[in-house]
Amino acid sequence: MAKAIDTIIRHSMMMTIGTFASRILGLVRETIIAAFFGASRQLDAFLVAYTLANLARQLLAEGALSATFVPIFSRVLNRQGEERAKELGRQALTLLIIAGSLVVLLGMILAPFLVFLIAPGFSGQESLLAISFTRRLFPFLLIISLSALVMGVLNSLGSFFVPAIAPAVSNVVFICITLILHGKHGISALPVAVLAGGFFQFLVQWIWSTKKGFVLYPVKIDRGDDELRTMTRLFFPYVAGLSFNQLHPIISRVMGSFLEAGSISVLNYADRLLQLPLGLFVIAISQAVLPTLSKASSDKGEFAEIFGDSLKFSFFLILPISVLAVIFSSEAVNCVFYRGAFDDWAWRATSQSLAIYSLGMLGMALTNVTLRALYAYGLPKGALIVTASTVIINLLVSASTMKWLSYRGIALGVACAFTSGAFIGMYYLSKATEMNLKIFNYKWLAKLCLSAVILVVTTLSYKFLVPYRAEWGTIFKVLWLIGAGIAGMSVYGLTTLACGLQEWKWIERSFKRRR
Repeated sequence: MAKAIDTIIRHSMMMTIGTFASRILGLVRETIIAAFFGASRQLDAFLVAYTLANLARQLLAEGALSATFVPIFSRVLNRQGEERAKELGRQALTLLIIAGSLVVLLGMILAPFLVFLIAPGFSGQESLLAISFTRRLFPFLLIISLSALVMGVLNSLGSFFVPAIAPAVSNVVFICITLILHGKHGISALPVAVLAGGFFQFLVQWIWSTKKGFVLYPVKIDRGDDELRTMTRLFFPYVAGLSFNQLHPIISRVMGSFLEAGSISVLNYADRLLQLPLGLFVIAISQAVLPTLSKASSDKGEFAEIFGDSLKFSFFLILPISVLAVIFSSEAVNCVFYRGAFDDWAWRATSQSLAIYSLGMLGMALTNVTLRALYAYGLPKGALIVTASTVIINLLVSASTMKWLSYRGIALGVACAFTSGAFIGMYYLSKATEMNLKIFNYKWLAKLCLSAVILVVTTLSYKFLVPYRAEWGTIFKVLWLIGAGIAGMSVYGLTTLACGLQEWKWIERSFKRRR
């Protein structure tokens, strides 16, 4: 099973390299938005609309579509050849265009109801603006669904870098259009930027797929195609399971709409910073682990070992990042966002939200891997139970704490939900499969805890010896944060290496196999 985890790590690194550029540009994008629009009700209205379109994207395009299309397409490609795979891909494209267009039309018609559902605290001009933005943004779902389909084709062909770098192109387009149009059109420039960015994200991948010999275009659907029918039949059970997992941003928007102006915005800014490490490492590991676990689903021993190794590597990788995010939350927010309309209150509120979100980063990582394992083993009911549990916990914690913690209570709800979800998922998988999941032993945990304590001492000493100055220029702030990260991660790396953790052997073998 060492070879399996080596492959997972190697594929994760490929996606991480491509994703890094996208995440950095994403932060630049959010920095520009913060400078132009700050934490305002206008931006809150846009974020509500974007959340609806983005929710549909994550649920349908990057969620259920990827989970159903990739395994079937890969199997057809391997067993029936390229020509049959091309035929299936083109039929799937046609079906997606038809279904996606209907969903877009329905979303535009139901925009007033959807806005009321996600932001019941909005009224008057805020509500009208959010409805208008929602109607403009819903075509984004169709564009990004097509992009997700092409990404699935490329991943099945063994191409990971271009799909990972494509969102960076989207961010570049978004930034350029926002810079050009914001002066004359204000907040209305953002929906245009989103749609244009999504189109170029699709175009880059479609061109690359064409160069690799897979030209995707609409064709007549064969209703008797068994693989296409299987794909369609599996789509809705996956939607049911994934839908609960996508309710968390809606909960944040709904709760935030009842709080002081700017609450939704600061939670969004904090989440954007959080998504940098999550996108670079957690999502990469989750995407890489699914095909490997799927192949091992018939062998309980192999499956359990791959799952356990994946969880341990995720824990090993995310623990120091979580600690650094908590300790340096204020400095990170100041460096990235503190300019223009982004004032002292927004800085403080975003920093506090980020620190609380980061407490749940480990839970988010472990929950992601566990959900992939449940789907790979054919347990969508288990995934549904896990995601539904996280939603209930999020609602209970957020509703019971937001009155006295305000936006901080909403962030706490998310952190508690995913931490609980990881344990619920591991317990369910263990019981449902009757596997002996030997994942975290005390000796291993003790070594990691020791490394984390030394990391905390090192980073706090860094903050004391080299104080951060808010009046510094951006370059000095970035250098200070880089220095903090290098100091912390170096100490953590050396400590875990000295403790003899096997994760370093996995990484070493992955690099050797790449060469």
